[in-house]
Amino acid sequence: MRLIDPYIEGVRKVDELMRLVNFYDETAEIDAKDLKHKELNDLMKECVLSGAKRLVLRNVCGQRYIGSRLFFNPPKKVEIEIYGTPGNDLGAFLAGHKIVVYGNAQDGVGNTMDDGEIIVHGRAGDVVAMCMRGGRVFIRDYVGYRCAIHMKGYKDKVPVLVIGQTAQDFLGEYMAGGKVVLLGLGVERHRCYYIGTGMHGGVMFIRGTVEEHQLGKEVGIVEMEEEDWKFLEEVVKDYCRYFGMEGKEEEILGGKFLKLVPVSKRPYGRVYSY
Repeated sequence: MRLIDPYIEGVRKVDELMRLVNFYDETAEIDAKDLKHKELNDLMKECVLSGAKRLVLRNVCGQRYIGSRLFFNPPKKVEIEIYGTPGNDLGAFLAGHKIVVYGNAQDGVGNTMDDGEIIVHGRAGDVVAMCMRGGRVFIRDYVGYRCAIHMKGYKDKVPVLVIGQTAQDFLGEYMAGGKVVLLGLGVERHRCYYIGTGMHGGVMFIRGTVEEHQLGKEVGIVEMEEEDWKFLEEVVKDYCRYFGMEGKEEEILGGKFLKLVPVSKRPYGRVYSY
């Protein structure tokens, strides 16, 4: 009989945990009410190894790292529905799966995410999309501080973060790649400061009013291009579809958008000796 991890005190055996699972139509429904975060993540992996292609997690309350252990060889793509409030680092290192949260999320959503999609029907905390290197994250409402910090991209990997309302300070700090869209829905003017501080790659699109003094010294405003509008049409269409706002696409796209890009690929070069 396998132990999930014999070195962690209090961890229950697989067969005991599997009693909390309801299997139907390649779906595993898990009641997470009394599960520790490690138990929940190990149980999710066990369910996928047992044939589940869809995971439904109910009564989630603060369990961390959900989705971060689902690495398989050969690769398997899983859809995860979460009812409740997942804890920090939701979808960290996500490897192509789709996570939908029916509620709010805490800090670190999509941390170092490689591929896949995370959709949050609510708000999220700080450092959303930190070091994100692929895939897409959609947050219906607002986010906290330092979101998209160190976001990066490589070749065909172009991570995307879409935020429905607004963000706190240091959005896009040290960005090295990827795309951030701040839609400003229901917001008279954005009150975040130090936008794009240290940014040296990627691009940000901000809908709504932002004053120049709110921007970091490392970013500049440039003209929108045809390809930019095509990209915005795609993500706005998906945003509206995900969050039940069909028919609002033209209204959103009719707003004023600013395009922010870095003014240097090495903004702090003078502070180093090489």
